[in-house]
Amino acid sequence: MHAISVIKVTAPGSIMLMGEHAVLFGHRAIACAVDKRIQVTLTPRPDRAIVIRSALANYRSDLDGLAKEPRLSFVLYAIRQVCSDLAYGFELDITSEFSHTVGLGSSAAVTAAVVKALSVYTHEDLSRRLLFDRALGVIHGVQGRGSGTDLAASVYGGLIGYTVKSQHISALNGLPPISLFYAGYKTTTPDVLARVEQQAKVFPELYQSLYQLMNATTLKAEDAIQQQDWNELGLLMNIYQGLMDALGVNDAVLSDIIYSLRKSDAILGAKISGSGLGDCVIALGEDVSLSLPYELIPVAVSGNGVEIYVD
Repeated sequence: MHAISVIKVTAPGSIMLMGEHAVLFGHRAIACAVDKRIQVTLTPRPDRAIVIRSALANYRSDLDGLAKEPRLSFVLYAIRQVCSDLAYGFELDITSEFSHTVGLGSSAAVTAAVVKALSVYTHEDLSRRLLFDRALGVIHGVQGRGSGTDLAASVYGGLIGYTVKSQHISALNGLPPISLFYAGYKTTTPDVLARVEQQAKVFPELYQSLYQLMNATTLKAEDAIQQQDWNELGLLMNIYQGLMDALGVNDAVLSDIIYSLRKSDAILGAKISGSGLGDCVIALGEDVSLSLPYELIPVAVSGNGVEIYVD
């Protein structure tokens, strides 16, 4: 029997602040971990059974032939990577402080937590960088692509600058209070990307120019954060939102949230957070007097990335 009794790993959700879409073409992005976390509890078993309990699905199979379950694709892909190193099975209990329907990087957070828990179970000491690399491999294995920006925020915590091609991750200074509003629906990121790709085929040069402008805006935003110049950051968020609109990923509901927020003097900037066509709007600042017909998701930037507890 395995010597370890119970392994608990938590990973924070994340929010994209800047760099959506352009990050996939090698440009800079900014994201932050938030104070809403996913917990994975791994309990060893004396046999080779794999049991998973989560809000998405309950699952039972065997190490010698893991059954497919699309709702647990990231978790099962990570398990398959270490099957040959496991003499015994285990149970995984996955709980979350936020819904997977809301764009807080749930897939990246659960992948980071599961990969870390499995590394401890197999007596492997993964650095944060190796954890990031392995978890990104899981994400690419499942969906074929993904920048890894949300994953970097979940693994490292805090506010980070990120470039995908060199996988360069930089810790940035903190943010003032932020507000996050959910549109009530979302289009999956692969579907949004496919739509943008189709549109880009008509005017490829213009779309490349949009990505370059997005990169320039993100780099200026990174400077503003390092200088703690929140007025400038808010203006840059608004500029980036205009570029998202030009990219074709804005819609009427997101626009209503954004322009309702911008009416408040307490809100310095507001933009889509994520790929667009639904999901969330992030605002720099808070205004408790605002009453919008949309779900306010209470979040704050968290300095803590992946954390582990072994009993």
